[in-house]
Order: sequence, then C-alpha cells, then structure tokens
Amino acid sequence: MKKCLLILAILIVSQLNILYAQTLFSGPDTVCVNQPVQLKSNITNAANYYWGFCSGSLNEIPTWVPPIGTNLGNNFGFHIPANIDIVLDSGNYYGFVVNSETTEFIRLNFGNSLGNTPSITNFGNLTNGLPINPTSLFILKDTLSQHWFIFVSGGFTAATSQLGRIDFGPHLSNPAPNIVNFGNYAGVLNGPKGIFVAQDASNNWYGYIVNHNTNELIHLDFSFNVSNTPLMSNYGNALYNLSFPTDLAAIEDNGLWYLFITNEGNNTVTRLDLGTGFDTLSTSIQSTVIASSTVPPSTSFNFRINVPSSISVNRDCGNIYAYITDSTTNQLIGIQMSTAKGPYSAVDYNDVGAMNHPSGISSIIRDGDNLFGFICNAGDSTLTRVVFQQCTNASIPSYNEVNPPAYSYDTAGVYNVYYVINQGLPSMQVQCKTITVIPPPPIYMNNDTSICLGDTIRLHVISDQADSIRWASGINIDTTYLYRDSVRVWPNYSTSYGVTLYYPFGCIVDTTVKVNVIKVVADAGPDRYIGDGSTTTLGGPNTSIGNYLYNWAPYQYLSDSTIPYPVAYPPTDYTYYLTVTELGDGFTCSAKDTVVVHVNCGDIVLPNAFAPSSNNEATAKFGIINKEISKLNYFRIYNRWGELVFQTTDPAQGWDGTFNGQPAPVDVYVWIADAFCASGLEIKKQGNVSLLR
Repeated sequence: MKKCLLILAILIVSQLNILYAQTLFSGPDTVCVNQPVQLKSNITNAANYYWGFCSGSLNEIPTWVPPIGTNLGNNFGFHIPANIDIVLDSGNYYGFVVNSETTEFIRLNFGNSLGNTPSITNFGNLTNGLPINPTSLFILKDTLSQHWFIFVSGGFTAATSQLGRIDFGPHLSNPAPNIVNFGNYAGVLNGPKGIFVAQDASNNWYGYIVNHNTNELIHLDFSFNVSNTPLMSNYGNALYNLSFPTDLAAIEDNGLWYLFITNEGNNTVTRLDLGTGFDTLSTSIQSTVIASSTVPPSTSFNFRINVPSSISVNRDCGNIYAYITDSTTNQLIGIQMSTAKGPYSAVDYNDVGAMNHPSGISSIIRDGDNLFGFICNAGDSTLTRVVFQQCTNASIPSYNEVNPPAYSYDTAGVYNVYYVINQGLPSMQVQCKTITVIPPPPIYMNNDTSICLGDTIRLHVISDQADSIRWASGINIDTTYLYRDSVRVWPNYSTSYGVTLYYPFGCIVDTTVKVNVIKVVADAGPDRYIGDGSTTTLGGPNTSIGNYLYNWAPYQYLSDSTIPYPVAYPPTDYTYYLTVTELGDGFTCSAKDTVVVHVNCGDIVLPNAFAPSSNNEATAKFGIINKEISKLNYFRIYNRWGELVFQTTDPAQGWDGTFNGQPAPVDVYVWIADAFCASGLEIKKQGNVSLLR
C-alpha cells in the first residue's frame, strides 16, 4: 500500500542513520514529581529548534491514554473508499483516497494542520487513466526530479487489474496532475492489493505488490528512473505464507528492508525479510508469520486478528509501530517492536472513531506534538481521524530556543520529550527521550510554622532513601548544619528556607519550609512631663494595631488599661508598662515597652467652669486639681460684688456652689490661691470660674 517512512525513503533512511548515531540533547532519565528538569542541546548552531516536553507518542505506556478517534462523517465524496494516505508538502498536509466503487481519485487538503477539516478535490478517473476499481495507493517524492508520484493499483479480477502512476510535479497542490496507466504487464496482476516503491542504495527503483486473488508477491523494477514503465515479475507464493493478502507496508531497519503483509484468508500478519535491497530473488526472501488469530508471537501479544484489511508501519522515537484495521470487527490493533524482527507487543484499541468496515489506514504523521492517522471506512464511506495527543502534565508544553528553561511534571508517569533541529530542511534531525517521573519518596519534615520575632527554631527534614541533603544558605541560618537533616534558624521576617534532597535513582526533591515570623511591637511612647493635675495620652505610633491584646500596668490613673492609647492622669511621677500580645496557634507572642510620666508642680490647676447640679462628682464641685500641693495658705472665691463666698486651707476641699446655705446664682466668680508644692515652691495665682446650673 504505502507507509514506509512515508516519503523520501532513501533521504530519510540516511538521516535516520545519522540520528541514532548522534545524541542531540542530554537530560535526566528519572525525576520526581515537580522536580525541575533541565535539558541541554548538544547542537548549538542549528537553523531552528523545537522542544516538546509532553509530546504525544505511539508508545503504549501508562502516561498516555489510548488514541482519540473521531468519525468526521461522509462529506468527502467517498464511495466505498479502498485506501488512504497522508503526507506533508511545503508546509501543508494532503491526504489521498481512491474510491473502489466509482473509480475516483480524491485529494484532501488539510492546510497547515491535520486537525483542520480538509477541503476536497475530486479528480474523477483522471481521463480514464485511473485503474478500474482502485484498491491501493502509495505516495513518494523523487529527490532527483523533485516530482511527487502516487502509484495506484486496482482491479478485482485478472482482466481488470492495472497499475497506474500519477505525476503531480513539484507540488501536491497541482490542480491537473498527469497519469500513466501501465496496464497489466505480462498479466501478472490479479486483484492487486498494497503497493510499495522505493530507491535502493544503487539508485535504482523497485517495488512490491501482493495479488489478493492468487496469493502472489509481485516485484516491480523501474531501473534507474521511477518514471520508467516497470518490469513486473511474479514471485509466486511458495515461501511467503500469503493467504488472500489485503495490504502491505515496508520499513528499513538497520540497513535491512522488511515487508509486513496482512492476510484475510488465515487472519495472519506475515513479515518478509528482503535483505539490503529490493533487487531480490524470490528464493532469497525469508518469510515469518508474526501474528495470527490463534497463535500470539509473545505473551504480551494477546490480541485476536480477524479479517485484517490494512496495515501501516511507522517509526517514531526510535521504535517501530504497526497499526492494523480489522474489517469485520471494526477494531484497531497496534503492534510495537524495538526492531522489525521483534520482539513484538500489541494492544487492541477496539473500535476507535466509529470505524465501519475499515478498508485503509494511512501513515501516522507527527504534527507538532500530536500524531495523526486516518482511516477510510467502506461500510458507510466515512473518514475516521485518529490522534495520539500530547499530554498536559508539563509546566511548559514546548519551547523554540536552543536550551529550554527548567520545567517540571505534575504527575508520575513516563513522558516523551521530542526534540527537532533544522525542521523543514534536508538536515532535519529528531531525537526522542523518555523521562520517568516518580512520586517523591516519603519525606518527614516540619510543616510551615510560626515563631515570635527574636526566637530560634530547629527545622527538620528526614528521608531514609536520600543520599544527601542540602539546606540553602541564607540569612539567619546556622551554616554549620547545612548538610544535615536539621538546621537552626532565627529569621527577622517571614522566610522560606529551601532544602534539596538527592536520591540514588536520579530523583531530586526541592522543597521549602516557611517560617512565619510574628512581629509584635509595643510602643508606649516617649517619656514626658505634665503639669500637676493635667492629663496625657499614652502610646506611640509604632504599636501593633489589630487583633492584639493590650495591657497597661499599673492600671491606676488610666482611662482604660486595655486599649493602645489610654489617657493617664497620675498624681505623681509614674512609670507605665505596655504589653502587646498576639495569640497564635498554640503559642503566644508579646512585646513590652515603658513610658515615664513626670508630674511637674509649677502651677495651680483648676477648671474654668463647674455645675453644682451635676451628677458627676468631678464637675459638681470647684476646687484645686493639683495633687502635689503640700500646704495651702488659702483658697478664696468672691462674687462680682467682692463678697467672699468660699474659702479653705484644705487642698482637697472644693466649693459646692452655695452661699449662706443657699445656691449661689449662675455667674462668673473670682478665685485666688496661695500654696506650696511638695518641693517647697510657693505658687500664687488667681482666675475666674463660671458657675453653671
């Protein structure tokens, strides 16, 4: 059919030999979940670079889910489609399909992504040049002429069997390709199915076809020019284990060529070993049945092939993969092999994308980090798209520079790194690498914690499997213990302390312990002097405000000892202590500060008004407020007519607002005082007071 390294067979083979001999980049084999992964390119002078860190893969490993199949419907002009293949040309993807019922040749133009819905060009039967009832097609590009060729075989009987070649010229977008029908040279074709054409090391072109009706292998010889009419030779079936073959695909592996053939007669897959080239005698071809419906080739190859209809063989990331469609069970079967000669392992994907009697499967092509394949269904003339999707577990999905930044995987599994240099150029090279991501080993360490400013705490990290431990150096950490499982720290502010654990299997765990520093500030304010009998507001601007507890001691002569800024009215010099406390989770942080209030007796302090009828004792009498008065010579009060209404020599006694046993009228009164402070200072003063009712 097709499907031997897609196209450019000889060119790509030479590149693959370079690819596997040269390591394009280096990186770890095993890491832990969330461990930084650093990859390094060994090529620094390429024209372009592409890294896919969570790239899709054909490898059947737990990280990847089965391919996603979508039936795109029957809006493509299919009429019992027999075969399909896809290819990339000049940045655009093209698919080609042959309709066996209507003898039509159809082009699908996907544009720059195989995820697009394709536009359709139906070339019809190409002026009757297309073989009747076409069954197979194969696409190649001749690197010498730079022409694209598509070979088509067809015919259900010996009388109608033919081989044709379509020439698209330099581009597959050609709206009017040419076709040559070679007919049936010497009558060797009889229900041809599957076709493969390639150039060998001597620059000669050869090909192979299988006859479905007669179980025969047909050899094609184009000599030095693929545009020549091929010489067809019938190699028969004496040695090939063919039984109504339905398709073939080829691949080169380690300098040797192999054909894989599906047989619906006995439900088998046959491998033919061609050797180093295609100019091979029929007797030198070795045949091996690698799978059947009853005899699996290995214990892991536990699937059942039932009427296989088509096969695609592909190389991706160092391994070879074959995909087989079953026409009656509508199943897709994948076979993985490290070399073309095995060992083989397989998985049955069951019905992918609502297949309905699938008749052809394309090559699997990588488009960025996704891989696409297409299946045509003869049962309902629909198209099924199969996608092996990239995963979403990398912190950075892709990168386009020479050396990528560190990234990480958030889930354990096996991940595929896909690296391409010089993409789109003849010097393009590809390397894939799997990275195994394992769960972090058990680690016992402090949870994030809190301490009070000025305290010291010991942090612990213990893992029995770790080879070594390294604390990150920083501020306020005891560097003596950086390589031990515990370390002392005393941060002045909330700090995350990093620690790295190294394991013998390549895992490196970077983690942190955050120490939250509870910083409580008590600011009682500056020491101050107040007049005897005066008040002052305590507390400074730096005191922690919020959900804190405040306590002033002693509590005497304070308006409220539980608030940050109380009013103080001490009678003498007083020292007040402020304690600010924050209640944490299981611990308490606090801070203290002091303020000294000095009381200066240098004046006589009295209010300028009072109300005898007030219920407040402090305002119901008028008297000297000073507490530092040691002797009062006199304290006298006169009304506006000069009458003495009150006098005393007791500093604690005040006027109650009466005169001669009767309430004195509301008025302004004059007072005079002569007193001595405790320090011996004599004070004389007079003033006015308003009596209010």
